[in-house]
Amino acid sequence: MSTSSSMGPAAVVASDAFNWWDDVNHSSLWQDRIFHALAALYGLVSIVALIQLVRIECRVPEYGWTTQKVFHFLNFLVNGVRSVVFVFRRNMQHFELIFQHVLLDLPGLAFFTTYALLVLFWAEIYYQYQLIGYAEAFYTINAVVYAIQVALWLLLWWKPVPPVIILSKIFVAGVSLFAALGFLLYGGRLFLMLQRFPVESKGRRKKLQEVGYVTTICFSCFLVRCVMMCFNAFDKAADLDVLDHPILNFFYYLLVEILPSSLVLFILRKLPPKRGITQYHPIH
Repeated sequence: MSTSSSMGPAAVVASDAFNWWDDVNHSSLWQDRIFHALAALYGLVSIVALIQLVRIECRVPEYGWTTQKVFHFLNFLVNGVRSVVFVFRRNMQHFELIFQHVLLDLPGLAFFTTYALLVLFWAEIYYQYQLIGYAEAFYTINAVVYAIQVALWLLLWWKPVPPVIILSKIFVAGVSLFAALGFLLYGGRLFLMLQRFPVESKGRRKKLQEVGYVTTICFSCFLVRCVMMCFNAFDKAADLDVLDHPILNFFYYLLVEILPSSLVLFILRKLPPKRGITQYHPIH
């Protein structure tokens, strides 16, 4: 009896699925299609963020660069850069290893900065702007994160060995875990604070939903990124920096950046009021 005939239906289906996955991963045509699909999705999110930024600027031009405007501008920038990177993903394989890592890792750090801005905003709301120093802490944390990453890039440039690459990926996982805990801490605190408001308070229910949804989305996406980067560091089958894992790349970037960004932009789509604005303040 042949091997295929001795296999059960479930085993045959699993074998066919594995073969399909393997065929797609090693097909140059499918690799390009998937990377270009990612580029299109990132480009779409970038355009949406830009349109929203223009709408906010037209609504409240007198307030300068508010937290809301900076958040949308960074979303436009991060997703735009990702889009360009995936358009030229195949060409990047001809670059030196260090430049490949910079082009793939830098937008991820910028994504961290973009959403850390929400944590800063929520922390200031929670303490009702009575405690100063949160903006300085935001800048300091970002400066330290970027300084460490640049040091790792320089180390990788000087000595491109596997332990340095693993260390760099573990660092990204640590940063992602830090961001996830930040959302859980300050998103949770703000949610509980809003729950204590009187039931008849205007906009209480909508703000509760907004904070709850954004906290859940951002905590989940950074936690998934943390776990995935750990696998990425130690398991070659989970490597995201190669061309022959396009399906893995598609679902990874869809779950940790594209979908969260799209949902958060949709949830925070409301424009600020023209006058009497208190919740949107310039960043000094």
